[in-house]
Amino acid sequence: MGKTLFDKIWDRHVVKTIAGGPSVLYIDKHFIHEVTSPQAFKGLQQRGLKVFRPGQVVATADHNVPTLNQHLPIKEELSRIQVEQLKKNCAEFGIELYGLGHPYQGIVHVIGPELGITQPGMTIVCGDSHTSTHGAFGTIAFGIGTSEVEMVLATQCLMHTKPKLMRITVDGELNKGVVSKDIILYIIAQISASGATGYAVEYAGSAIRNLSMEARMTICNMSIEMGARCGMIAPDETAFAYIKDKEFAPQGDAWGKAVNTWRTLYSDADAVFDKELHISAENIEPMITYGTNPGMGIGITGHVPALGEIDEREKPSFEKSLLYMGLTPGENIKGKKVDYVFIGSCTNSRIEDLRMVAAFVKGKKKAGNVEVWVVPGSKQVEKQAIEEGINKVFEDAGFVLRQPGCSACLGMNEDKIPAGKYCISTSNRNFEGRQGPNARTLLASPLTAAAAAITGEVTDVRELI
Repeated sequence: MGKTLFDKIWDRHVVKTIAGGPSVLYIDKHFIHEVTSPQAFKGLQQRGLKVFRPGQVVATADHNVPTLNQHLPIKEELSRIQVEQLKKNCAEFGIELYGLGHPYQGIVHVIGPELGITQPGMTIVCGDSHTSTHGAFGTIAFGIGTSEVEMVLATQCLMHTKPKLMRITVDGELNKGVVSKDIILYIIAQISASGATGYAVEYAGSAIRNLSMEARMTICNMSIEMGARCGMIAPDETAFAYIKDKEFAPQGDAWGKAVNTWRTLYSDADAVFDKELHISAENIEPMITYGTNPGMGIGITGHVPALGEIDEREKPSFEKSLLYMGLTPGENIKGKKVDYVFIGSCTNSRIEDLRMVAAFVKGKKKAGNVEVWVVPGSKQVEKQAIEEGINKVFEDAGFVLRQPGCSACLGMNEDKIPAGKYCISTSNRNFEGRQGPNARTLLASPLTAAAAAITGEVTDVRELI
């Protein structure tokens, strides 16, 4: 019997398997940031341990950093302390840090791929659930807890139980106005926010192969939002072209050798998955969420489910969610007034996302009732946006291009959505309070978010393109 992509990478990294228990898995790259690393470093200090392989650890500041005036001291005390502590810990333990002011600084899951650090066949971890982003390159990549961060720093290994395997195949041509964010929101709406719990998911099919690398990253990024341990896509010529000549990509003869190895990373024709799901791309329309988990999503022309459409066991949580969101069963989501539009996060803050939005809004003006924040995922994305004149397009449209960081994806920094306000967000989570206490989040693609910014309400972008 053939092997899956996951099996091939897993088997190459297992150091030891404990009978009836987990495996000791070797980790190729460990990304860290200011929020989940301080306790791990403190644990090493208390035990008198060094970082086992500091050259395989990459650090950046992203979650708590301000996205305006980054040259000034951070105002929020906890954020300032965490960022300063990351500097001290990296200096003490000999770890490369891309901190504020560094040309490589940015969101951890944006800088890894854009620098060529993320490469096919790797195992990658980070104290952040959206580490699954890196799976777009054919890696096993997943988030870990703080105690596990300490374990990897100390040993470059991790105790981990092999998950079950699922393949989601998306075939066909995408409709006008439908992009990768719509694909993953559609999948999650179909199987629910817990539908892939316990699985590693491989995405396949013609619709996936036709996506760019940045679009593939969006899909893998949100794998965790349906409960998956990780998401991955087999590397191909699109992936190799993206990696080639990146700062930390293999060079010279090493490049050819690396690509030859990467070409073996695919699921064999006779590989068996524990679960298979098939989706027709033609069935997907621009998506938007209405509730307080990413599985509560509908097509833009759809309506909030009526009570009769909800399973009896799920009605209490459904009604609680709608109460929080200020929506009613059966209500049409299209035409709903919005207050904020946030374009950014590790899901949709790459240069392709910004280009997509700029192309759509060029020559247009934002609605007067909407505040629009565009937050690039890294200093490199910011630099590119300025060089290409994207910042000028945004300025003319009334959008604010801020500086790199996680920003309004989560309420841990200064960029919070006020209580009761509606925000169409290109981020990955719409939990209660995720973007600030009592903020109301509607997840959507960069195109759908841009359409709302122009019209001031939830809009079917297909009517404007």
